[in-house]
Amino acid sequence: MQKRIEPPFLLSRIMTFVLATALVILCVLGFTIYKMFPLNRPQIFFVTTTIANNQDIKLIEMQPRDENTDRYKQEFVREYIRHRNEIFANANVMHKKWNSENGVVRTMSHDNVYADFVKTTLFNEVMSNTIPNIPVQCFITFNGAPLYLASKSTNTDSYQVKFRYSCADSTGRITPKDYTIKIKILTQDETYIKWADRIENPLGLKVVEYKVISGDDDPLNFRGLETTEPEEIK
Repeated sequence: MQKRIEPPFLLSRIMTFVLATALVILCVLGFTIYKMFPLNRPQIFFVTTTIANNQDIKLIEMQPRDENTDRYKQEFVREYIRHRNEIFANANVMHKKWNSENGVVRTMSHDNVYADFVKTTLFNEVMSNTIPNIPVQCFITFNGAPLYLASKSTNTDSYQVKFRYSCADSTGRITPKDYTIKIKILTQDETYIKWADRIENPLGLKVVEYKVISGDDDPLNFRGLETTEPEEIK
């Protein structure tokens, strides 16, 4: 007698094959969608501008490779120093940048580092100033790129930064002073950040150490304008 497969048994095999194939396809689609979905991890962009008659802005998406992350950390260190130390004439801009709720320096700083920041002389003078224009302006010129320092911790990176700090008062006198700062940043994975902080600090980095290596004191405690002879601003 010839053997044959009964229709119900054949149908069950076909359905098993179809269901297994569908399950594999769903897993592949789910994995693909997960890789394409950007909201569960930060995406890094650099904006570069070209000075010309008509300004051009170029957005470059950076893949999450180690060299791109290192570049971002160097830019983060520079921007932190700028936000922390540069002073503009507009008091409203400074109050917004330095305030303790959602200011840029607060967003980038660990609690202890921000607590030291608010004790500086120029911070208190600027934040207590109620007039529209601040009588002192300070700017930074970097001396080379931030130098990476080897760290024993896997969750922190240390950098050494050299820059010239130039402050001018309302009379036009200007006093430059050179500083070397050591900055240690916390680089934890799966860091949660506020939605409002995503532009200034997309990776959720935090400065956990801000130490003056040379320059005697914190740049914001610098009061050299009072004893400097008048000099034209170049």
